[in-house]
This record gives sequence, C-alpha cells and structure tokens, in this order.
Amino acid sequence: MRTTQGIREHRERVMTATATRTDQGSDIEAFRADVRSWLADNFPSALQGVPPAMEGASEGKHAADMERWRERLAERGWGAPHWPQVYGGAGLDHAHVRVLAQEMGRAGAINPIPMLAGMGVTMVGPTILEYGTEEQKQRHLPGIASGKVRWCLGLSEPNAGSDLASLGTVAEDRGDHFVVNGQKIWTSGADISQWCGALVRTDKSVAKHKGISFLMLPMDQSGVRTRPIRLISGASPFCETFFDDARAEKDDLLGELNDGWNVIKRLLQHERASQTSAAGPGGRQKPEGLHDIAKRYVGVDTSGRLDDPDLRARLTQHLMDAAAHKLTAERIAAEARGNPEVSAAASIMKNSATGISQARSELMLEIMGQQGLGWEGDVFAADELSTVREWLWGKAISIYGGSAEVQKNIISKNILGLPETTQKG
Repeated sequence: MRTTQGIREHRERVMTATATRTDQGSDIEAFRADVRSWLADNFPSALQGVPPAMEGASEGKHAADMERWRERLAERGWGAPHWPQVYGGAGLDHAHVRVLAQEMGRAGAINPIPMLAGMGVTMVGPTILEYGTEEQKQRHLPGIASGKVRWCLGLSEPNAGSDLASLGTVAEDRGDHFVVNGQKIWTSGADISQWCGALVRTDKSVAKHKGISFLMLPMDQSGVRTRPIRLISGASPFCETFFDDARAEKDDLLGELNDGWNVIKRLLQHERASQTSAAGPGGRQKPEGLHDIAKRYVGVDTSGRLDDPDLRARLTQHLMDAAAHKLTAERIAAEARGNPEVSAAASIMKNSATGISQARSELMLEIMGQQGLGWEGDVFAADELSTVREWLWGKAISIYGGSAEVQKNIISKNILGLPETTQKG
C-alpha cells in the first residue's frame, strides 16, 4: 500500500508532467500561429502550388519570385530548420519542424532549398554535422542551408556500383593537398554543382574497405569534367564525372584518413532516411486522390463506386499500404526523437517507399489507359503527359540510394541478425 508521502509525490509528478505537456502544446500552437502569419506576409502568392524545377529553381515568370522566396526562408533558417542556428538552420525540434511542414503545405508552398542544395541538406550536411571539424561546419553548412551552394556526390563508378568498396578513383597525397584521378557515374547534378563529396582510395595496401577516404572538392577547376546522361524518360540529373589531376585540400578531408567507409555508411543512412517519403519540410497542397482520378477516367457504378471491382480492390490495397507506410515512418520518427542516429530501419522504409511509389505509377498508367501513354500532342493534358515519364523515371528508385537487394542485405544483417553472406574485402 502506498504511503501518504508516496501518493503526494506521485500526484506532484503527474501534475508536473501534465503542466509540461500543456506548456509544450501552448508553445506549438503559438509557433503554428507565427508560421501561418509569416507565410501570409512572405510567401509569394504567384508560387502557390508551383513546384520547383529539377535543379530547385523555377524558370521564366516564376524565377524572381522563387529567388525571393529562397532568400526569405534562408533568413529564418527554414531551409534546413532542424540544423543549429549557428550553421544556418533554425534549431527546431521534430515537433516544430512538423508544424512548419504542415503550415507550408496548407499554404501551397514548397521549400526549394533542399533541391537547390542538391545532396547538401539531406546527405552531405548531416554527415558534416557528425564528422566535420568546427571549421568545416562553419565553412560549408551555411551555404547549404541557404540554398546558395549545391553539392553532388561522387560515389558509384563504372566498375563499382553495389560493390562500392571496389572503387578505383585514387587520391594521391601531395603534402599540403590531394590529387584525384578517376571516374564517377550517376553523379546527380554534377554539371550544376559547386562542390562534390567524393569517395576515393587513399591506401591500396590494405583491405578494400579500409583504404578509402571521403574528400570534399570544388567542382569549378580544370581537373573536373562532367557529362550529362540522358535517360529514357527524357530528363535526368545524372552525369558522368571525370577527375584528371583534380585538387582537394587537406582540410577538406571529412573524417579520418582511410576511414571513409564509415563516413559513407552514415551518409547513405541519411540518404535512405530522406527517401522514405516524398514530403520534406514544406510541400504542395494535397493533390487529387488516386481514387478520385480513377473515378474520372474509369467511371462509377450505380452505387457511386469505381466501376471495376478488380481495380477497386487493388487500388484499395495500395492506399492501405501507403497509409501503413506513412504511419510507420511517423512512428519511427517519434521513437527517434532527440536521437541523432539513423537506424537500419531506414533500409526497410526505403524499400517500402520504392514499392509504393512504383505501384502508384503502375496504377496511374492503368487508370488513364491510352491517355497515360502520351509523349506529346494537344490531345493530352499536362498531367497525362507527365504520367509515362514519371513511370519510367520511377524505375530508378529501385537502384539509387542503394539497390533493393543491398537494402535487404542490410536488413538481414543489422535487423534480423542473420550471418554475413556477401563478399568481404
């Protein structure tokens, strides 16, 4: 039986916890009101519902508004709102970042800075925060958080894809700097990036995983050449990148010399985490639901249901899968609140997101029928013309960020605890 003192202490703890939750709730609602007011005053109405182009900026009539919007977001630190203020972020916690995303979505606004920064906000920046020196953080992070500096990643090579540790690009130590020679492929945005984070071999005498380093080097130099790769979908951010005596300074080594394998594993975990959902900090207004699109194209029966029982069942299953994925992602984010580590669960969510995205594209093609197969012409609406391109582009999701098979290996080893079966080196 509890003592009177014990009961009193229990009540005090409950009252304190309740007061804390109330204070936090009041703070969240005050922040929501502040965001809503700020958006009303600062978001250019001409950009409502307008997505940025692939490189993050809109062209033509929207270019000036998009640049003004970028500047205003950067001033508030909302380009990378979860980063510390000293590095260009806003220092917001998960709950406040979520409110910011909700209010931007409600306003039909999108945050262009993660796209303008290329691989900077989602991958390079978080890795610099963890592995970088204070000088590296001060030098690189504010440019990423503002969207002024774009980053690409030099990882895969023609003979080193899923087996990334077999890479052959070499960095030779020249005393006060490194000289880099080799070739990278699938370097997204390399032709429009100012900086590249490259995985290079710095020691050939040890096991292949142990002789690799991660270098940061400027793209604007004579030793770096890029060549865009055109995809079947018609547009592509991918490039081939060639290093011919390219220069990287010694203080642009991220992490320890020959410890690049650990650095890149963390970076790729951040990448997979960023690929678990299409939505980031800010997004467009909710698009038309897939079930409503299906009713427009396929028609309805006398009960108002989609007039194709088989399609109706498969569409329902897809919507259930998408809802389950979203809830799981939110649960993982809540469980990880306050923990900077990115777990192997990102591999599960990456494969789940891939399946859902590709299934949606397949359903869209089926729903639209021949109208979803148009490539050009006035008989097709804009969303119809984009459908087949999105379907083709979506095939790459199974590969980039680590192929589906690589993710399954990670899941088997790091989550299920199954024995190592892949090649070691």
